[in-house]
Amino acid sequence: MRILLLSAYDTPSHSNWCKGLQQHLPELYWNYLTLPPRHFPWRIRGNPISWYATCSQELEDSHDIVLATSMVDLATLCGIYPNLARARKIVYFHENQFAYPLSKSPKRGTVEPRMVNLYAAVSADKVVFNSEFNQDTFLRGARDLLKSMPDFSFPDTIMKKVEKKSRVIPVPIQDFELDSSDNPRIQNSLVWNHRWEYDKNPRDFFQACYLLKSWDIPFKLIVMGQQFRQHPGDFDYARQELDDHILVWGEQSREDYLYWLCRGEWTVSTAYHEFQGVALMEAVRAGNIPVVPDRLSYPEFFPGEYRFGQSAEALANFLKENLSKKELPLPNLDMFSWKELSPEYKSLFLN
Repeated sequence: MRILLLSAYDTPSHSNWCKGLQQHLPELYWNYLTLPPRHFPWRIRGNPISWYATCSQELEDSHDIVLATSMVDLATLCGIYPNLARARKIVYFHENQFAYPLSKSPKRGTVEPRMVNLYAAVSADKVVFNSEFNQDTFLRGARDLLKSMPDFSFPDTIMKKVEKKSRVIPVPIQDFELDSSDNPRIQNSLVWNHRWEYDKNPRDFFQACYLLKSWDIPFKLIVMGQQFRQHPGDFDYARQELDDHILVWGEQSREDYLYWLCRGEWTVSTAYHEFQGVALMEAVRAGNIPVVPDRLSYPEFFPGEYRFGQSAEALANFLKENLSKKELPLPNLDMFSWKELSPEYKSLFLN
């Protein structure tokens, strides 16, 4: 079986998922095409033109399945290459443009990125989401968008068809060999391993740390994650104010990143924008206890005892209470391993 795997905005998390599929399902033949994760407005609307100019031969080849991430303008691509329209088409939503916090991101606030998502879902034979939250917000957001159009939008008819062919299969999380005999967990260490962007809400995380510092509660910081040339100023201010608490700061090599994940004790998210929380789940699989807000996809995956609420003050109080007690057990996320999820993906492709 020949699968054309398309990732139009190939972030590290998307790339890891694509490479994991190829590694864990080697019996399938993969043709993997990517575009770099930059220039978002152009990338999400222009990816068919970019591939047309650079990969036309691969796109003209015969494939049994086209597996595209949601950033791919699948409908346009199939119009340019009718042979792709004849293949079975699957679109995988790591995220959707309807649930993105738009107020601080005008480039994502136009209708076009959302319509690319919608056209991809309409043109696909199967639509797959990484969480129930992702699926629900897409179906609701797309229906609301269609309802806002002046005429001939038929929101219920269209979205019922999309919902009928939709399902949830999470992104698998890698396994870790946990042996802390040589490198024990660092007591009261807090891991931040998210992208350094506003939608991950670093402000609330650091505000909670300032409160812990003012209360003389001991803690250490392992601050990692993907960095960019421009990032929220909260990081620069925290680097100075919390210097005595910092063990690690900044983007790490993959080897060092995994080393520090296996040294951390708690992993924290304060995100406004999260559809599964792969980075946080990775830290949990590495042995960290999760501390998450009571929103987005987190209630779907973590019981209430791991959820602090909605604010920086609530996070600080949660950590104040739990850092010393250490009574929360490590959640079992084995159901998100490649071993458990590979058969689901294989069934998706073969049936």
